Amino acid sequence: MSIRFDNRVAIVTGAGSGLGRSHALLLASRGAKVVVNDLGGAVDGSGGSLTPAQRVVAEIEAAGGAAIANADSVANPEGAKRMVQAAIDQWGRVDILVNNAGILRDRTILKMTPEDFDAVVAVHLAGSAYCTMAAWPHMKEANFGRIVMTTSAAGLFGNFGQANYAAAKLGIVGLMNALKHEGAKYDIRVNTVAPIALTRMTEDLISPDVKPRLKPEYVSSMVAWFCAPENQATGDIVEVGAGYYARVQIMEGEGVLLGDGQVPTPEEVRDHYARICDMRGAKPFESANEVMRRVFGEIQRPSK
Repeated sequence: MSIRFDNRVAIVTGAGSGLGRSHALLLASRGAKVVVNDLGGAVDGSGGSLTPAQRVVAEIEAAGGAAIANADSVANPEGAKRMVQAAIDQWGRVDILVNNAGILRDRTILKMTPEDFDAVVAVHLAGSAYCTMAAWPHMKEANFGRIVMTTSAAGLFGNFGQANYAAAKLGIVGLMNALKHEGAKYDIRVNTVAPIALTRMTEDLISPDVKPRLKPEYVSSMVAWFCAPENQATGDIVEVGAGYYARVQIMEGEGVLLGDGQVPTPEEVRDHYARICDMRGAKPFESANEVMRRVFGEIQRPSK
């Protein structure tokens, strides 16, 4: 059976170009009514215009779909509320939220200003939270919701000169990890994509040889699956690019119990550091409570 979104309403942030545009077009082509949000500013977040969002709306309507344009900033809580209210006023519901909006202000930490740091975190992390907070009550009332976050390899693994971006992108994973628990009983599924794609933010960073393979549409197929009513996965992170799809997990090693009930010395930590860092037998955990149960279990286990 085909994945369809008939009678569903989706909000896609940062949808005036690149990944967001691709997501919006795909969801609309499969029946979703779409709020196309885009501030319409520069890559660094400056400026603003409704035109980019309007262009995507025109594309959707030309193909027989339904969409409205919105130019509110996701970094503004009131803007996030207006965006969601636009969907409610137009179609009476919100089923899908794709948190895709982002900006770049790449600098080493030596050259980065607090304003550079705050601006990037405000759009990526706070913006994802604000839009989710605005949409959540409507999803809870409907007992249905699909939310897709957007992280990055820079956040998952680090990258030179992107401290602000990396911090925000890994923060989004933490946001998802909490929301997957809060939304479970309301059939609100929250997942995250880590795209590798050619967009305004990456076009100057990618070799011309590989640019033709990095179409945003590769990522949109994963987003559409995460948005599907039949999808029951929640709390997953999938890296996507050029036809490559791989789940990413945060893992914890088996660890070692030191001190035999006493506080270990720094020298003991030093002497056992290789065992502390040994990732053989590593496993993921579903929640912080699960981690604590394991730790307490180790503490209470009789010494060998």
